[in-house]
Amino acid sequence: MKNILAIRFVFLIFLTALISCSHDDPHGEYVSYESPVNYDLEAFPYEKLSDYNFFKGDLQNQDPVIGVVPYKPISSLFTDYAKKMRFIWMPENSSANFVSDYEVFDFPVGTILIKSFYYDHVLPSGVTKFIETRLLIKKPTGWIFSDYVWNEDQTEAVLDTSGSFVSVSFLEAGITKTTNYRIPSVSECMTCHKVGNIASPIGVKPQNINSNYTYPSGDVKNQLQKLQELGYLRSFNTSSISTVVDWKDSSKDLSLRARSYLDANCAHCHSDDTHCSYRPIRLSFHDTEYSSTNLGLCVLPDEDIDASLTHIVSPGRFERSVLSYRMNSTEESIKMPLIGRNLVDESAVSLINEWIDSLTEICE
Repeated sequence: MKNILAIRFVFLIFLTALISCSHDDPHGEYVSYESPVNYDLEAFPYEKLSDYNFFKGDLQNQDPVIGVVPYKPISSLFTDYAKKMRFIWMPENSSANFVSDYEVFDFPVGTILIKSFYYDHVLPSGVTKFIETRLLIKKPTGWIFSDYVWNEDQTEAVLDTSGSFVSVSFLEAGITKTTNYRIPSVSECMTCHKVGNIASPIGVKPQNINSNYTYPSGDVKNQLQKLQELGYLRSFNTSSISTVVDWKDSSKDLSLRARSYLDANCAHCHSDDTHCSYRPIRLSFHDTEYSSTNLGLCVLPDEDIDASLTHIVSPGRFERSVLSYRMNSTEESIKMPLIGRNLVDESAVSLINEWIDSLTEICE
């Protein structure tokens, strides 16, 4: 009798472990799972966001199913104050590879990167409103863009890659703001998401997600380590990664904050083989580590925008700096970034102005 009870006890432990390993919370520590995502690579993109089955229950709750893993960059791109939810999904038994601190992971075919854009406190009733959900899907031939526009009832998002505008009024830090939010077309997506003429993700780099994240289960863990535990990243040493900082964190070094902001908001165009590679600056976090020229310090403008602007960055004088001038403009021919915003990110302008005024280099 004791032997039978012992056998049953061992079997119960084994069964519990098996169940928890296969069907635990989607952000628990598992490697093998059967995801309910509706995966048909040849049929992608689907006509509706709900067709993928990324989320449980009401679509607007963005409650991910098993295998759809949330992540958050340390510093992110400004998009007219829109908030964002980001997720990664990969086919079962596939993993991404580390390339370098500052390069996008080498993702396997079938990977889907999901990013939903929404506003809280939308007027007049103060509700949350989803605007669009963008997907980057890696097919055998490379990445494709699929954009899903949400309906007014917030029950569904439908594929639309032609681009459109949505007028939104909302409260930001208690202040009423209004924007004609731009949902990009495929060609506009390609403007920012390309290296050479090849489509590519932007933010999913080790330097950008080497930080703690509180998962829906309450688990707080470094995102890189979590993705390795889940089997989404092959193991690599994370101890010496050169990592960006949260540019909004005033306790961090001013120069690191400025470089981190420029990396998140400008480097996708101002890097080698990108849309603005002909410009004389390189603004990725990696490229600005040792080069003041890449940051634009004392670099002459390559366009005659305003006679008062003497350099891309004029040390100690933000009012003479093209960088500050462009960031503080909403004119189509002047503003930077050129796509993705119709409002001025006032906090970012203040940061960059403070950083420029702190510089002591003397231009010849």
